[in-house]
Amino acid sequence: VIGQLPTWLQGTLLRNGPGMHTIGDSKYNHWFDGLALLHSFTFKNGEVYYRSKYLRSDTYNCNIEANRIMVSEFGTMAYPDPCKNIFAKAFSYLSHTIPEFTDNCLINIMKAGDDFYATGETNFIRKINPQTLETLEKVDYNKYVAVNLATSHPHYDSAGNVLNMGTSIVDKGKTKYLLFKIPSTVPEHEKKKSCFKHLEVVCSVPSRSLLHPSYYHSFGITENYIIFIEQPFRLDILKMATAYMRGVSWASCLAFNKDDKTWFHFIDRRTKKEVSTKFYTDAMVFFHHVNAYEEDGHIIFDVIAYTDNSLYDMFYLKNLTKDFEENVKLTSIPTCRRFVVPLQCDKDAVVDSNLVTLPSTATAVKEKDGSIYCQPEILCEGIELPRINYDYNGKKYKYVFATRVQWSPVPTKIAKFNTQTKEMLQWGQDDCWPSEPVFVPSPDAKEEDDGVVLTCVVKTDPKDPPFLLVLDAKTFTELGRAIVNVEMHMDLHGVFIPQQDMKTETE
Repeated sequence: VIGQLPTWLQGTLLRNGPGMHTIGDSKYNHWFDGLALLHSFTFKNGEVYYRSKYLRSDTYNCNIEANRIMVSEFGTMAYPDPCKNIFAKAFSYLSHTIPEFTDNCLINIMKAGDDFYATGETNFIRKINPQTLETLEKVDYNKYVAVNLATSHPHYDSAGNVLNMGTSIVDKGKTKYLLFKIPSTVPEHEKKKSCFKHLEVVCSVPSRSLLHPSYYHSFGITENYIIFIEQPFRLDILKMATAYMRGVSWASCLAFNKDDKTWFHFIDRRTKKEVSTKFYTDAMVFFHHVNAYEEDGHIIFDVIAYTDNSLYDMFYLKNLTKDFEENVKLTSIPTCRRFVVPLQCDKDAVVDSNLVTLPSTATAVKEKDGSIYCQPEILCEGIELPRINYDYNGKKYKYVFATRVQWSPVPTKIAKFNTQTKEMLQWGQDDCWPSEPVFVPSPDAKEEDDGVVLTCVVKTDPKDPPFLLVLDAKTFTELGRAIVNVEMHMDLHGVFIPQQDMKTETE
């Protein structure tokens, strides 16, 4: 450790992301397909301990045993058994419109009850031991709720319950999006049962198109509402059902329609019903919600959005070569957009009038048919992987901690952005590639940015060791870094688990 880490920083930063892209002679096509690699930094009395381990998913075990890719991922279709009768195979695939998905949970870490799970975007999650990174049981959401896909960005309410969203494709053409809740505790007399047994569907939103559900990576939450954005970046179910036989990946069944609308759905958490007014904006592609809150009858929500879907294409491994920075340019830069939506609007408002009454350049214009067309205020450009002080989730807030990306999708700096003054503080060093910054509040925090920001930094030169960086969240100055002499991969998302939330081995 170089520098001085705060003595109160006790706990584990747990991260997840793709780690292995070649198995035997076979290679994945896309960076997001790689086998999940967990890694952690544990802070104990000013020292830092590092460990990493591949998630021992069924997918991992099957691939390693065969020494080639046997299980399809989103961007790579696998053909495990070429000698099987093609008709038998075709028949089995036609009878399962949605094939068995992978349990290679490589995107994030979720807490449910006292347990931690590695998550991807399929119906499978894997329980892990946050101390040893050992892989434990596999959970299939589908046993408890009819979803085929689920997000890797759940929300947690004040009681610690998990709220998440998934897409249900299975129900005889009734494609819908489901919001479900996993309770943080189970009744005393059912202590042996898992919290998933008590999972409940809060509400469902029918897909605007039965055969083309919207892709989404996250959703928003305020004190009283859930915000779900149905974007014109859609999965084609019929193409997906025949992808295997056509020899193409599921990713090729995703399409963005730039002439379509993006619809906003607001679900009242008290009544579990959707707000009936129709709100929409222009076509956009987005992955990450930043935060949302309510003010004077309006819902305000911030997202990182693009004008096209070029981001996903960047990460095909054929593009990730040594000349990556020169050759690969995003055709759309990420922008942090703030939408201000008047929920309590005057029913008799004049057509073409702007219904936003808060001071903002965002507008919400009433149309002839009663629907409301929203235009955002642009807060800033060039940030991704946004994180906030989660104590301010769903509340009015100031600060976003994020990676800084310009025309290339790989971050070179991290930033702290003030949504109110529009000021930005940055940390960056030559040849350094930081990951998603995670904010950890100090124990006696009085202000939103009292605490530290943690990020793993990989160096361009493999001979330079990577390190974990600890910044003072207020000033964005470096407090210290823990240098780890191992090969480390760029990762995606993760969590900080305070020492007291870690069950000890004996428990």
